[in-house]
Amino acid sequence: MNNIPPVVKNLLIINVIFFVATYFFESQNIDLSDILGAHYFDSPKFRIWQPITYMFMHANMMHIFFNMFGLYMFGSILENHWGAKKFINFYLITGLGALALQWAVQAFELYQVTGSVISHGNSLLEEILSSGKYNPQVLSTKDAGSIASVYFGTMVGASGAVFGIMTAFAVLYPNMELMLMFIPVPVKAKYFIPGYIVIELFLGVSRIEGDSVAHFAHLGGALIGYILVKLWRNKTTYFDYYE
Repeated sequence: MNNIPPVVKNLLIINVIFFVATYFFESQNIDLSDILGAHYFDSPKFRIWQPITYMFMHANMMHIFFNMFGLYMFGSILENHWGAKKFINFYLITGLGALALQWAVQAFELYQVTGSVISHGNSLLEEILSSGKYNPQVLSTKDAGSIASVYFGTMVGASGAVFGIMTAFAVLYPNMELMLMFIPVPVKAKYFIPGYIVIELFLGVSRIEGDSVAHFAHLGGALIGYILVKLWRNKTTYFDYYE
């Protein structure tokens, strides 16, 4: 742990603490993921702190392991490259960007079904949210399920920020070779990471039944990460003066 830069080290510790706390509170019949995970901005479950706290919550051991592995593997290099303050700002901004794109996709889905992105003043949405019922002459079971998924689904995880970190790494170190568990030969970052992003795009557009992964959040983190690293590259920014 002594060789891990301070921001990455603290993020690892905080994520593990939140993960352990999730199971502790679950034993007390308190759903911490529902409280700290991100909900759609018009959901009755939305709270102002969720756009930040959702980044530190994880669904299961596999989820947190791969996110923390990516944070350690790529984030350590970026923090050493940028410095602590610039890195933590990058991390938080990409995490917020991930949520923003996920919300935009959810809003589009709602608009396609109901003609509105919010429930206020929309009698159909208000009826579904208040009673859980729907009129089959107006709305299909699938559409009702989509609305319920948007309003009551929970998004957790550092994946959006980690995708931003991976994207920045591919831009700054495109020719660095990566040894991957499932590929027996080294692959350059400029091939592996864009390829991974293309797969996420395919999965997000395909909308495979039973897939609960927020692929567009991953894409949002990658997009914001790419924009930020391009803006910051070879330029002096506000953060450079306050290291």
